[in-house]
Amino acid sequence: MNDTQIIERELNPKKGIPMLLLDLAMLLISIVLAAFSIAVLGAGLAFLGAVMLIVAVVMFIAFFILLAGLKTVRPNEALVLTLFGEYHGTIKKAGYYFVNPFCSAVSPAYDKAAAEKAKKEKEEGGNPSSTTQMVTTRARVSMKTMTLDNGRQKVNDVLGNPIIIGAVVIYHVADPTKAVFNVEDYPSFLSNQTDSTVRNVARLYPYDIMDEDDAETAGEKTLRGSSQEIAGSMKAELQKRVDTAGIVVEEVRITHLAYAEEIAAAMLQRQQAAAIISARQKIVDGAVGMVKMAIDRLGQDEIVVLDEERKAAMVSNLLVVLCGNHDAQPVVNSGSIY
Repeated sequence: MNDTQIIERELNPKKGIPMLLLDLAMLLISIVLAAFSIAVLGAGLAFLGAVMLIVAVVMFIAFFILLAGLKTVRPNEALVLTLFGEYHGTIKKAGYYFVNPFCSAVSPAYDKAAAEKAKKEKEEGGNPSSTTQMVTTRARVSMKTMTLDNGRQKVNDVLGNPIIIGAVVIYHVADPTKAVFNVEDYPSFLSNQTDSTVRNVARLYPYDIMDEDDAETAGEKTLRGSSQEIAGSMKAELQKRVDTAGIVVEEVRITHLAYAEEIAAAMLQRQQAAAIISARQKIVDGAVGMVKMAIDRLGQDEIVVLDEERKAAMVSNLLVVLCGNHDAQPVVNSGSIY
């Protein structure tokens, strides 16, 4: 981080329309003087004609110099100006203004090769990587709310499982002066910091809770089940990282979350097994309750008096019927059960 921080100074420049009219008047006068100087020189008044010609040339040159001082600022944009290498000020209000003609607008760095690569990736339907984000070619700094799609990256969760995670960042530039002078290229700076933040935060949580031991290790928070809380942690950490660039992070959203391809099939089988075991437990609990209720009702109403052996056979049959994967096929016994 730089030791010397530039403090933003907002300018209140003059309106540009009066200066534009004055500039056009100077151009018209210079043309008229040039035409009259030629006539005066032809009449033999060399000194007067030369003076008129010099004034016309000076006014013509002044026209182009003053024209360079006319600047346009659109809504939600800022113009950062320098004068002979020194910071001059920032214009944030929309309008048409006149500033010192020798001021130059400063914009974020523009990497043409990276911009062309990002454009090609978007045309092919992919997400631009963090190093190929589009950077504006205009001299003005946009203060509009923007979205950074940082693509997808492979990270390891707290249990060491490789996962694929993607996030988008909604942000805006609050301090254009910091965005221009404190970092070389604020969109790429934000993209790189987002990569690091997503990686550092995602590695603190498991993808999902598989058993009680995992739940105790992760503090009962998972990437899949607590995505909003974890996205909030990402936002807080990312904001600390990009304060120096004058960027305000409005929101971080997790857009993609999945196991990496090499373990996706195994994790799916594990989830299916856990779901089957949980379902079987519920089925067995319900079946035991139903069998107990049936035996108790039969004994209370004295419909059938069963000894221990017959109760065991009845329990076995009922459990097979209630816990089986297929419908039971009834067997009619026309004789004695013995």
